[in-house]
Amino acid sequence: METYIIIFLCIASFFAGFVDAIVGGGGLIQTPVTMILLPQLPVANVIGSLKIPAFSGTSFAAFQYLKKVTMNWKLLALMAIVAFGSAFFGSYLLTKVSNDFMKPLLLVVLIGIAIYTFAKKNFGQHQEKDFSQNKQLFLAIAISIVIGFYDGFIGPGTGSFLVLAFVTVLGFDFLHASANAKMVNLATNFGSICLFVIKGKIIWAIAIPMAFCNALGGFIGAKLAIKKGNTFIRKFFLFVVILTLIRFGYDVFF
Repeated sequence: METYIIIFLCIASFFAGFVDAIVGGGGLIQTPVTMILLPQLPVANVIGSLKIPAFSGTSFAAFQYLKKVTMNWKLLALMAIVAFGSAFFGSYLLTKVSNDFMKPLLLVVLIGIAIYTFAKKNFGQHQEKDFSQNKQLFLAIAISIVIGFYDGFIGPGTGSFLVLAFVTVLGFDFLHASANAKMVNLATNFGSICLFVIKGKIIWAIAIPMAFCNALGGFIGAKLAIKKGNTFIRKFFLFVVILTLIRFGYDVFF
């Protein structure tokens, strides 16, 4: 493989790790870049290989959040277990079928996310927990099943969807949502990695150097998010959602 291709992939992976550490969605950067630079690869090999840098960057970002942000470990343990299994199944399905039919649906969802986030100025600025623990656990399991499957089956934007779910469904503020989302995202990535390793879909020659760069981006991004707080994360979240919207729109209409 040409050296310049690996260099471009590593640059994309660094920025993906940086963005993902703040609001998620780093896969929306490195996934299309990898597909453009390596068009001969099957989608399953691309997604499988990119799970390694995604896991690496998320790990470093999660470690930074752990030092500064309080985690709900009981809730996270349950979500991680469910998300792992759901992502494993989603990745298995990816090796069997096409996933293009999901893009129009995601386009509609993202339009709604962008409008809601822009219009609701206090969105994700404080924690609101006005439901019982049992209801919270039920909602957490549902989130883990749906987003875990999505991450294993398609992947890009998972971090953003997790942040959104923690804010809108579970009532977290953006900082705590970003921190807790990283822990669940680790589980979904690991579930996919296990499946892709079993299936032999990971190309280690690109996965390993990208993993180092993604980790560096995740380290820097997490420290910036912790320093700047909720207002900065909200603005960055909206920016990433809009870019995601443009990306999916291009896939759907062109």
